[in-house]
Amino acid sequence: MSEDTDDEGGAAGWSREAAVDRLVELVDTVERERMPVPVREVWVTGDLVLGVDPVERLEVYLTKDLLFGDEPEREAAFRESHGIRGVGETVSAAWAEEHPEHLRANANGHAAPEQCLAAHLFGDEPVHLEVCNTGFENNVTQRLRGARAREDYGQLLDPRAACLWVDSEDGGVRSDEAFRKLREGEFVFPTLSKALEMLEMDPEEAETAAGQLHARRRERDGRTVRGDVV
Repeated sequence: MSEDTDDEGGAAGWSREAAVDRLVELVDTVERERMPVPVREVWVTGDLVLGVDPVERLEVYLTKDLLFGDEPEREAAFRESHGIRGVGETVSAAWAEEHPEHLRANANGHAAPEQCLAAHLFGDEPVHLEVCNTGFENNVTQRLRGARAREDYGQLLDPRAACLWVDSEDGGVRSDEAFRKLREGEFVFPTLSKALEMLEMDPEEAETAAGQLHARRRERDGRTVRGDVV
């Protein structure tokens, strides 16, 4: 399952310093507050990791756990009060009670974890949020396989990324080095087409794929959200 939707209107872009500060705030929020589903990893990709300044929009990837709850009474209560099914099943009922203003549903009226995370973590900021139950590197491979099968490269994940935070038994582990490199523009990555060649694309296919992915990015505006389950 995947969904790439426009949500709220856009705003001005970010200076690199402001973008990194916003990511620090994001990680603080994930560590400090209850989330609609457990978040396990926070990654950043896109222009910021390439050292661009200013940054038109942030691109963030969250790895989450799938939530399989069994709270039928609370599910029924939210269905009645908000017209949304699945609270207590696909998103935390305790979170929904704390943050009902951030509760969001998909087109079928079912609580959508990726939309709930976007509402909780971002306002009308220019951000593209990717949410998936598998880690970033594995999803890069999964999306590449699907894109090649369909010959539709606009849904690829840019493999050039930095991991900012990982959950652990002792609490979240933050990469201070990654934040430092973001602030100083010190990450060194190849062009997108070269990065795709490293994933075993031939040069011609990699150029085509990079062109389609760049075009897809230019189409996005405001806050956009994609949720995947693999």
